[in-house]
Amino acid sequence: MLTLRRCLICLVICVVVALSPHKARADEIVVFAAASLKEAMDEISAGFAKETGHSAIISLAGSSALARQIQQGAPADIFISANAAWMDVLEKDGLIDPASRFDLLNNSLVLVAHGRDADPVDIAPGMDLAGILGDGRLAMALVDAVPAGIYGKAALQSLGIWEQVAPKVAQADNVRAALALVSAGEAPMGIVYMTDAIADENVSVAGTFPAGTHPPIVYPAAAVAESDNPLTARFLEYLKGAAARAAFQSRGFAVVAE
Repeated sequence: MLTLRRCLICLVICVVVALSPHKARADEIVVFAAASLKEAMDEISAGFAKETGHSAIISLAGSSALARQIQQGAPADIFISANAAWMDVLEKDGLIDPASRFDLLNNSLVLVAHGRDADPVDIAPGMDLAGILGDGRLAMALVDAVPAGIYGKAALQSLGIWEQVAPKVAQADNVRAALALVSAGEAPMGIVYMTDAIADENVSVAGTFPAGTHPPIVYPAAAVAESDNPLTARFLEYLKGAAARAAFQSRGFAVVAE
């Protein structure tokens, strides 16, 4: 009798637990994204959470720094690079899923100046950028590692003025750090993406580098090979959707992905 009573009690408890309302844990996805994507990715993260109930944790830095973190085993699910080269490195190392890779965005490269009313600069071969800078510095992302810096150096070399400008370059860890130097007036000019210039009210575009002066600016996206997150494919598809497209385009990006 006692045993039967205990069995009945256990049965009641099981039924109550099964019928009790409970809140499912919202899964998270970790996205490593180039620093120049900050505002767009903030909006996309919020939109993804609203649509799916799942959180997208966005980690922003220079593409080179993010790629090295992935090489060292950082727990990322998705990588969005500001150039193809760093994605190529990870693909060669077997660290991204090549089947998931696609080109997401294009951007353009600009010369920015501190303040909202900077005089325009004619960007052409042989231009005297060193003379325009005077005693000031040209803020750039790391010219041998970070995509914006690599593109910028290539453009200055193409124009035949890198050797004159190089001693005046103030290098920063990523393109947003370079932008911050110009925004704060610590450097009178800098080379950043058009989308960065749009994001900062304390700088103005003095000129746009012709597309032929540097390699095409392409942002590829891909799943990290070690990720087994079931949300990875869903987030990559979300990046191709209308909401993400609008977020990118409103910040000046050209969307490549269909």
